[in-house]
Amino acid sequence: MNWFNKLIALTLPFVPKPIVGFFSRHYIAGDTLDDAVTLVRELNEQKMMATIDVLGEEVKEKEQSRKAVELYINVLEAIHNENLDANISVKPTHMGLKIDKEFCFQNIKELVSGAAKVNNFVRIDMEDASTTDDTIDIYLRLKKDFSNVGTVLQSYLRRTIDDINHVIKHQSNLRYCKGIYNEKREIAYKDKSIINDNFKYGLEKLLRNGCYVGIATHDEKLVWHALKLIDQLQLKPEQYEFQMLLGVDHELRRILVGGGHRLRVYVPFGTEWFGYSTRRLKENPAIAGHILRDLINRIFGIKQ
Repeated sequence: MNWFNKLIALTLPFVPKPIVGFFSRHYIAGDTLDDAVTLVRELNEQKMMATIDVLGEEVKEKEQSRKAVELYINVLEAIHNENLDANISVKPTHMGLKIDKEFCFQNIKELVSGAAKVNNFVRIDMEDASTTDDTIDIYLRLKKDFSNVGTVLQSYLRRTIDDINHVIKHQSNLRYCKGIYNEKREIAYKDKSIINDNFKYGLEKLLRNGCYVGIATHDEKLVWHALKLIDQLQLKPEQYEFQMLLGVDHELRRILVGGGHRLRVYVPFGTEWFGYSTRRLKENPAIAGHILRDLINRIFGIKQ
């Protein structure tokens, strides 16, 4: 973590909400579904796909989860009615995982079933390590009856290769990323080079075993490695995709799309932006560095 990232992590508890809002508006679509629809339409016009996330996590009341389910149903309807190239991503703790696992399962099942009716897809996001077992279990239970569901694995966890060996037997659809939560050393690798090597190794295992992978990284070295694997395995564009956060590295996004690769942008929206933003910036202050560099490039007219 460089000095700028350390400064953000140390001072974040004292940062006024408007300043957090300044950073967050670059990677959050807005408060409403209309905001998300407008942004996704713009991305589609640039030949990019999207996954829409309703902001919220760690809910403590079942009513909060049920409201989120209803909103996600509205999202699926909007995607269908507006003919958008987009799917949805849901967080298990937003669906009530910390309240009751079966309640969470039934909520996600309702969304997966609803998505199937309009030929859409649900990505079950991965959160901190305390949720990993339950998230994978819920995903595999759903996969027995539905083909339009996937989940996420994170290369910084020590357990991830074992998880990959487990899920590849199911021809899984996975987003594969480095991971951002602040975990203990006994759970997660702390050395960046090991995390990157684990990403490369895991990605190759997944692609060689016929899994559909959302290659989720802004690290151009890892993007290059993925492109090398794609070439070596002679994969077709419909067998994988790249994924990136909203507001990060517009130029690399365009380069990949221009090269004929499918690319999906993560588009979160909702009124819970402040809690989401402070957690993300605290867990991964490098996000602010990405955004600040992007902002400076725009101010000084450097092409993005």
